[in-house]
Amino acid sequence: MVRKPGKMYRNLSKKAYTRREYMGGVPGSKIVQFEMGNLSADFPVQLSLEVEEACQIRHTALEAARISINRKLMSEIGRQNFHLKIRTYPHHVLRENKQATGAGADRVSEGMRLAFGKAVGTAARVAPHQKIFTVYTNEQHIEKAKEAMKRGGYKLPSPFRLTIETAAPAA
Repeated sequence: MVRKPGKMYRNLSKKAYTRREYMGGVPGSKIVQFEMGNLSADFPVQLSLEVEEACQIRHTALEAARISINRKLMSEIGRQNFHLKIRTYPHHVLRENKQATGAGADRVSEGMRLAFGKAVGTAARVAPHQKIFTVYTNEQHIEKAKEAMKRGGYKLPSPFRLTIETAAPAA
């Protein structure tokens, strides 16, 4: 079956559906890692990618953005100089009532009768100004981290903004 366009699942239209024990065959999340880079160091600068609007972000979009950000950071500043963290998890199960197409489909398809739908994937439901990704790094790598986060933000279904916070020096 062809993967549907993201605009079909972007809007928050129905109630959240997260009870996997009642649904057989929920596809697994494509997200491989939630934290990357140097996990043990403390970095003074924190860059966060926030979405501007409430929406649903499919697990495939989160993984695509993670790969893009991580690859750019690894090539530009190196593994020891950043800590990338995904701040959301795709809990919401997406369902689809698949319809048969082609010759004789009207006899095969049941139409809207009992149209609960089968699980086709998962999505993270996010609120406006919720942080999706956070990169911790040093001051000299801020510009390259901003560019990497911007590249990853283009893969998300909502407009985004970057926020930068610096840790106060210890007294």
